Amino acid sequence: MASAELGTAIHRWRDRLPPGEAGLPQGGRRRASGLRREELAQLAGISVDYVTRLEQGRATNPSSQVVEALTRALRLSAAERDHLYRLAGLAPPAPTSVPTFIPPSVHRLLDRLGRTPVAVYDATWTLLTANPPYAALMGDSTRWKGRQLNGVWRHFAGPGSGVRHAPQSLAAFESALVADLRAAAGRYPHDRALAELIAELRAHSVRFTELWDSGTVGVHDAARKTIDHPVVGPLTLDCDILSVAGSDLRVMVYTAEPGTEDAERLALLMVLGTQEVAV
Repeated sequence: MASAELGTAIHRWRDRLPPGEAGLPQGGRRRASGLRREELAQLAGISVDYVTRLEQGRATNPSSQVVEALTRALRLSAAERDHLYRLAGLAPPAPTSVPTFIPPSVHRLLDRLGRTPVAVYDATWTLLTANPPYAALMGDSTRWKGRQLNGVWRHFAGPGSGVRHAPQSLAAFESALVADLRAAAGRYPHDRALAELIAELRAHSVRFTELWDSGTVGVHDAARKTIDHPVVGPLTLDCDILSVAGSDLRVMVYTAEPGTEDAERLALLMVLGTQEVAV
């Protein structure tokens, strides 16, 4: 029975993943070395009850969004991800779709940079995952849904990001965002979700439409950005965007120059975490 096989596979992968490797604390006595159900639910952004029903074979038709979230939470390899899709009765994402698979090596990178704000985006600038320091800096993305997870949409049609831009840097930033999206559309012309995103942006943002129709080009250079944080005040940080070879992912990293007031504020923010943050 496919649903029983699905539940068995999820349970097996959960049992083999220590919480430390998933970026969670390992404190407390544990009957098994792997993740608890509530920990998997937290990492995947789904309810504990739903994880239970999946493992017991009582939830038989998880969506592709749930399967992809479980793939990331369980740190599955590409082959395991495809197997999970098939067990769920879904076709694995086609090569023509924008890749959202995060290799285990990138997960380990986020774990190792435990005091540095780091986020991983796909080729459309949709946020796939972020570590706790990034959430403390930019806001808790687990509360974001749908289009709110897309950085292009947030900038042109949504609430923005709290980053302060000078006029010249704003123009360069917007050109780079639109150029990235156009390049992604060229690489993945049959991706329906990407086409819908572009259509929605054109319908809701005059500025995006102007840049798109003008054929603007641009690249994301390393930049210094000022973030107006509601708790610790403004932080001017270096923002670097790294590409992951073979996966079409973007890794965004924020760092502060050592010995500066910005470094002190960032260190304070890492202590505060997201407890008092509402960006």
